[in-house]
Formats: sequence, structure tokens, C-alpha cells
Amino acid sequence: MRILIVEDDIALASFIRKGLEAEHYAVDASSDGEQGRTMALEFDYDLLILDLNLPGIDGLAILKSLRQRKPSLPVMILTARSRVEDRVQCLDMGADDYLVKPFSFLELSARARALLRRCHLPSESVLAVRDLRLDRVERRVERSGRRIDLTTKEFALLEYLMRNVGRRLTRAMIIEHVWNLTFDSTTNVVDVYINYLRRKVDDGFSPALIHTVRGVGYELGPNGAAA
Repeated sequence: MRILIVEDDIALASFIRKGLEAEHYAVDASSDGEQGRTMALEFDYDLLILDLNLPGIDGLAILKSLRQRKPSLPVMILTARSRVEDRVQCLDMGADDYLVKPFSFLELSARARALLRRCHLPSESVLAVRDLRLDRVERRVERSGRRIDLTTKEFALLEYLMRNVGRRLTRAMIIEHVWNLTFDSTTNVVDVYINYLRRKVDDGFSPALIHTVRGVGYELGPNGAAA
């Protein structure tokens, strides 16, 4: 799952981002209100963590825009404003949660999981291809009932492959969606991580699910592809 943090305290945003990435979430961050609003509206996120005091436009303006155009996107307000009036205003405007700074990361993480569970149907949270299951909320991967431990990037890569099951994905598509980078033809990072995944997801299981498509890239599916 992908989370957007809009927070002008760069050190705090980095702290939150590292913590969430350690729990296998894909995380983007913006320190500017206008840029943050654009990212939230133009890209697909599963959760927005939003500060109120931002340069450009404030968090309330972002929240208002989101509720007009993306009413189902879960929003957690993260702010130093502790007055009851501020909490009530944000919740009445459509915020799903409100956490006051300073905070415990463990609490933020638990609140994020609760929002993701509440705002996503079970069918949306769990991806399955044959005996391979990926739980996007609990950040768990299993094959044939056996738990598979993945790094953050391996998890993000497998999630992208499973969300596009049966679709031939180019290396450029993969690197853009998983690494948020423009494709560089000199890099083999996609191939390296595909090999990491194959060792964990396919080795020792049958059938193989991750396939190379000659001249194109990769495909995940039960039926195979051109090697």
C-alpha cells in the first residue's frame, strides 16, 4: 500500500517515512502544501498523513479539496494543534483521524493500520494468485500457508506484480511504480530484485509464478510466459 506524508518538518517526515517503510509500506513525502495537494489528487494513495501548518496552502484547504474529489481517501491529521475545536473542525470536514504532536510512532502506525483496515474491503486488502497471498494491510506474504519474509522493496515489487496479474510489465513501468524513478537503461535493479523475489516466492514451490517475457519485461501469473 502507498502512503503520502504532507509535512513541512523534513526531519519529522523522514522519521515517519523510514518507520513506515520498515513496515513495508511504499511512502512518498512532500513538505509543500501545493505540491502535496497535487500529489494527493493526481496519484493513487491508500492513506494521507497531513499536517495543518504548511507553506503554500494549509492542510485544511487540502482536506477540503480531497473531500470534493477523492472522498474515500483516508486522511490522518498530524498536527501540534491540540484544541478540541481544531479536532472537531477537521473531523467535521472529513478527516478520518487526528493525532497530536508529539506522538509515539507505534501509535501512528497502529492508527494507520486501523484506517487501512476500516477503509478497505477484505477483498481489496488481500491479493491472491493460486497459493500465493499478499495482505496489503497486515504486510504479510504467504505461499502454500508458509510465511515469506520480504524487504520493503521486494514487498512493493511483488504487490505491483500481483496487482497486474497476467499483464506484461516493462522494466520502465516497474521502476517507475516501485522506485518512483525514470527508467535508466544502464541499470539492472529490476532484474536483481526479480531474482530476489523468485528465490523467495518460486523456489521450492510449483508452479513458478514470476515469468520473464523476452524483449518486454516480466509477468506474474499461473500460466507462464515466453522465457
